[in-house]
Amino acid sequence: MNQTHIHLLVTHLPIFGSILGGLVLSHGLWTKSNQTKIAAYNVLIIAAIGAAIAYFTGEAAEETVENIAGIAKSMIEEHEEAAELAFISLMILGGTSLIGLFLSYKKSALANKVALVVLLISLVSFGLVARTGYLGGQIRHTEVGPNGVNTPAQEQGGGEQDED
Repeated sequence: MNQTHIHLLVTHLPIFGSILGGLVLSHGLWTKSNQTKIAAYNVLIIAAIGAAIAYFTGEAAEETVENIAGIAKSMIEEHEEAAELAFISLMILGGTSLIGLFLSYKKSALANKVALVVLLISLVSFGLVARTGYLGGQIRHTEVGPNGVNTPAQEQGGGEQDED
């Protein structure tokens, strides 16, 4: 397994982790459950770790695909720029989640205010990392692009056919 494989494996973790952690955190706020908030912070911290792994393995993934025919360097650059912003957002999310985790264990009066801030950051982070994932998917998955380009198998009639 090389860095490209690792990149492809962990890229979904920050996407699903940021939204799942945000949903669990909102449930914890709603039910006033300290344990649920702690669980949410742990999910968000794991999502941030996944984002760091994906970010730092991205260069190797780029080197793997940049010379493949049909791969547009502009798409790679757009994905890379989005990844930088998503990475920063998820590092902030991970850091504030650590603070929230600490305050939750200490049962601080600031814990709920920090939880609301973390919830907001998780929603913003989800939007940024989901866009990054979408752009990354377009690099090799032309079917998710704006034009929905057919694969060669579909163009030759080898793809799935709709029966009307």
